[in-house]
Amino acid sequence: MQEEVQRYLLSLDFEENASENTIAAYRNDLSQLLTFLLQYQSVDGERIEDWRQVTPGVMQEYVFHLRARDYASSTVARKVAAIKSFFEYLHSRGMIENDPAALLESPKVKKHIPHTISAEDVERLLAAPRRYETAQAIRDRALLETLYATGMRVTELVNLNISDLDLETGQLICSANSKRRRVAHLNDNVRETLRQYVEQGRPALLIRNDEPALFLNHRGQRLTRQGLWLIIKRYVAEVGIEGQVTPHTLRHSFAAHLLSTGAGLREVQERLGHASLSTTQVYKQMADESAAEIVIDGKPLTRHED
Repeated sequence: MQEEVQRYLLSLDFEENASENTIAAYRNDLSQLLTFLLQYQSVDGERIEDWRQVTPGVMQEYVFHLRARDYASSTVARKVAAIKSFFEYLHSRGMIENDPAALLESPKVKKHIPHTISAEDVERLLAAPRRYETAQAIRDRALLETLYATGMRVTELVNLNISDLDLETGQLICSANSKRRRVAHLNDNVRETLRQYVEQGRPALLIRNDEPALFLNHRGQRLTRQGLWLIIKRYVAEVGIEGQVTPHTLRHSFAAHLLSTGAGLREVQERLGHASLSTTQVYKQMADESAAEIVIDGKPLTRHED
């Protein structure tokens, strides 16, 4: 049974072009299901040794088992989605005659609205590092402006290498070593900020000349996700923005603000690197509620400059 799971995960990778996070989540969910099935025993004492033995009743029991473990509705919904996808795979390839998960219902999950901050708060946050002249402050300004101007994920930002940046063309390669590779186009202000960091800030932080990372910590090593979070937390407290602001808050704000300036969903989808347009839809609702004017360095942000 484990072999079928492994083949399915390989199909997600090579046929569906699923992300590494999705594959890892599905591997965990299906391993949990397999453990349950191998320990399952019917009232007749029969054990399950093949996927063809799994019935709709057994799958319903498994969902009850998940709910009894006090998982959040969103977690159960994800696990059910993984199960349904797996059995659809088995059925479509003739490995099982009937799909035992076809009628499974996922729990209703309240749609999460991403947390954003206003354009004015973004401007205050971006301006905070400009008060200082240290190498760390130059780095922090480049970090914050790049994060907001591109809508990068945290992992994408900290994984950037110096070779991913082309200051002459104003291009930055996101996720260079993954299937989600895309190119971000930098506006003139962010390009100049990055140029200052590369020419002044980074050399002051650099310890090993062969260090490939673009953004460095005070030890001259690649900045970590936690390090980035602490940097943002510091400046948020410094400028007095209320509520929690994380690196992902700037990604959400980038998307909502870009839509409010007239960008289309497809454009925002491409810039965020979303695999599905439906993931981007939630920002449209937010943009409709607030048509804020985005300003960076005193200049309104337009679709072309972003």
